[in-house]
Amino acid sequence: MGALPLAAEPLRIATWNVGLDRKGPGLLVNDLAKGDDPQIAAIVRVAVALQADVLLLTAVDYDRGGVALQLLADRMAAAGLDYPHRFALRPNTGLQTGFDVDGDGRVGDPRYAQGFGLFSGQGGMAILSRLPLDSAGARDFSGFLWRDLPGALIPDGTDPGLRDIQRLATTGFWDVPVLTDAGPLHLLAWHATPPVFDGPEDRNGRRNHDEAAFWRLFLDGALPMSPPETPFVLLGDGNLDPADGDGLRQGIAALLSHPALQNPKPRGNPARTDPAQTGDPALDTVLYADLGGLRLDYVLPSASLTVTAAGVLWPDARDPLMADLVAASRHFPVWVEVTLP
Repeated sequence: MGALPLAAEPLRIATWNVGLDRKGPGLLVNDLAKGDDPQIAAIVRVAVALQADVLLLTAVDYDRGGVALQLLADRMAAAGLDYPHRFALRPNTGLQTGFDVDGDGRVGDPRYAQGFGLFSGQGGMAILSRLPLDSAGARDFSGFLWRDLPGALIPDGTDPGLRDIQRLATTGFWDVPVLTDAGPLHLLAWHATPPVFDGPEDRNGRRNHDEAAFWRLFLDGALPMSPPETPFVLLGDGNLDPADGDGLRQGIAALLSHPALQNPKPRGNPARTDPAQTGDPALDTVLYADLGGLRLDYVLPSASLTVTAAGVLWPDARDPLMADLVAASRHFPVWVEVTLP
């Protein structure tokens, strides 16, 4: 790897849902330690091709000692991609509420956790960075209660006890400063619930909407916590397409049009077609076998940043990298290059 980018040079900020969520605690550590997992090998090769300065990974299992993240960073370093600075917090996924959320007479189901998870820490988030991270100055809003969001769309009939403890963030809401020569650049990270897998009460659809609304209200200064005063990038898996698929699309549409943000509309393969779609297939960031493509992953710089380039790492099918992308995840990395004022 070359030298770190100078303040006047663009920083490549990226997010990628890597699908490194295993079905039990410690299994990801085992797969990384063995060194022969084909998905992990593909992820490393894609990350090397991506060459992000700062990379937010979603759907990656969390462990308290950070062992999995260290092993993954070691694999990348061995391939020539150094990320000496890393950040992860315990996610809401798998953290049990103790409530029977849907009234089926059971507790302890993965669906009844603060965020869906077979175990505490499944499918969390992690930041890998070439630049230093101000971990001590990071803010974690993951404990913010759904009921405390102005205009919250909590379904009628929700148990009052559950309302008192239900967190809004499915995975987490973070504000993590990246330390650059031009000053801090805040990463606002999230991974929302899919707006499906529920019943007529549309609990997940409503929560997904409100997870996007959280950031809109946060940027408006309408929440107890204040937005950053310095430049920022809002990024992660919003799990909602503004034009296609299920969900309350106005939630993500309102966020994308927020005056504090830029929507650079990163594009992947311009030759892709999807006749069933309303939106532009070149903006898609994930490909489902049954649903086709959707734009679910976002990198949204603040208005004060200068965007110099943006894209989705989705090459032509004949490109050798495409095989690694398919082997790694059904999501494709999204990146934006910015310069600080």
